[in-house]
Amino acid sequence: MLNIALFGPPGAGKGTQSAYLIEKYKLFYISTGDLLRKEISNETDLGKKAKSIIAQGGLVSDEIIVQIIENTITENPDSNGFLFDGFPRTYVQAYILEGLMIKLNTTLNCLISIEVDEEESIKRLIERGKTSNRSDDNDEVIRTRMREYQEKTLPVLKFYQERNIYHAIDGLKDITEVTQLIKDVITKELSKKLLNIVLIGYPGSGRGTQGVLIAKKYGLEYIETAKILDEEVKKGSEIGKKMKEKFEHGEFIPDEFVVPLIEEKIKNAKNVKGFLFKGFPGTLVQSYILDGILKKHDSSITKVIELDVDPLELMRRLEVRRKSNNGLPFDSDVEKIIKRLLEHRDKTIPVLKKYKSMYEVAVINGEDTLENVFDNVCKAIESGNKNLR
Repeated sequence: MLNIALFGPPGAGKGTQSAYLIEKYKLFYISTGDLLRKEISNETDLGKKAKSIIAQGGLVSDEIIVQIIENTITENPDSNGFLFDGFPRTYVQAYILEGLMIKLNTTLNCLISIEVDEEESIKRLIERGKTSNRSDDNDEVIRTRMREYQEKTLPVLKFYQERNIYHAIDGLKDITEVTQLIKDVITKELSKKLLNIVLIGYPGSGRGTQGVLIAKKYGLEYIETAKILDEEVKKGSEIGKKMKEKFEHGEFIPDEFVVPLIEEKIKNAKNVKGFLFKGFPGTLVQSYILDGILKKHDSSITKVIELDVDPLELMRRLEVRRKSNNGLPFDSDVEKIIKRLLEHRDKTIPVLKKYKSMYEVAVINGEDTLENVFDNVCKAIESGNKNLR
């Protein structure tokens, strides 16, 4: 999730840049003024309270504002992130937003301040007033707004400077240059986020080989469900004993056993740049579980890659592996292999359909040479992550 606060004095060009950011990064726009008007218009309980306060000439309290913002965020769980405009306006509100982000298991990634000196802001607003017919675009009102911005906003900027997420942008530059500077900040910020790759394909498609190579190249923790389960069986752990028979017959292991092992693997990973998942999620339910696990770590899936191999070639590869004695217990006979292929078709293909509706899934020809498959996988990963190149 990408959360941005956009600042700038009146006339800095926030409106133009907000429109760009919303479209480019698919962010949900949060303007406290717009949200208040919506609550009042919809006659919600919070809207009625706000309307009563405004009618008496008062200012809507932070308590009401934060509830409205929290409701808006929780009502849009599938958003890529949020763009805050007009909040936080004060030092106290900055603390409020920080607490709210913690409660919602996320964070404010950056505060971008479009900086324009007072005289330039006034000049721009007066020019705008000549064509906009806005009553607030006159010299006296403009200077009052500028004083208010300086008095209330500077402490907020200091708050985020101390947290090292404040980024000043020269608003005197051309609009396209300002946009590019903002893009540079966000690209750098996105590069800090975990790279999480889900590798999907039938047994025998080469996921194991490619998974190890990908994890090594990009510094990812390689999470292969089968290997984790095999380790538990060999250790003779309580979980291993309970799932031994199912595992050795190539059956899907109940989520109550798999999920804690995956969570533990993620929790114990140190100094990694992300995770590569092979064999998980194996069902539609597990795909939702993975979404939740990653969200707990303020992260999400970055890329989904499907290795596509013809069924006859899959059988040939799995038969070779069976005879080599290098496979896992469920590779030991043809009946188990066929069962695994059928279970993948019935349980994992729905996962792929879900991902194709949410992401641009990269389909890679898994029948090419190992080197070419790896090269094509890397190109697919880097196509949406320029910082990896």
